[in-house]
Amino acid sequence: MASLQTLSKSFPGWVFFCCCCCLPLLLTSSLPLKGASTAHHACRLRKINFQQPYIRNRTYTLAKTASASDKDTDNRLIGQQLFVNIRENNRCYLMKRVVEFVVKDVLLTEVKNQYPHVEEVAQFLASLTSELSSCKFSGKKEHIEKNLEQMKNKMEQLGENGKTKAIGELDLLFDYTENACADAPKKGGNKKKN
Repeated sequence: MASLQTLSKSFPGWVFFCCCCCLPLLLTSSLPLKGASTAHHACRLRKINFQQPYIRNRTYTLAKTASASDKDTDNRLIGQQLFVNIRENNRCYLMKRVVEFVVKDVLLTEVKNQYPHVEEVAQFLASLTSELSSCKFSGKKEHIEKNLEQMKNKMEQLGENGKTKAIGELDLLFDYTENACADAPKKGGNKKKN
């Protein structure tokens, strides 16, 4: 009985000690929580990557130049259809795959001699995919592969105009990749323009 009274008298002291000392240590621990995926952290890019006026201007200028030659206004390669049945935590992985495809199969082909700034934009996009090299999908991959394959097939069906359309949509690729992969800006920082 005496030990129970001693414990009850010191109980508020232990609660205070745990709340003030132990809890902050647990909350600031760098160890991942049980079941937490580290893949999500690998699927993040610094917002600053997308806030460089020079490369943004080069990308948008290249897209505008190519879209002026694009005769097909009915089809879109880069758009919301890419995200059909894709969970939000897999969108950056999907965009990484789309960017890899556009760099390898569009920008670094014979078209690089047809448009200005292609090599600069290709290098920038390749640097993003390099930063995302450890970004992996979580869950099932079939929807990602299906949506990516549909985009590739549509580009192929467009024939000669397919690569022109892909280059004309580089501004969309830039924006979708930023939205899917970039960390949110710190509060009080620059706000995105409408």
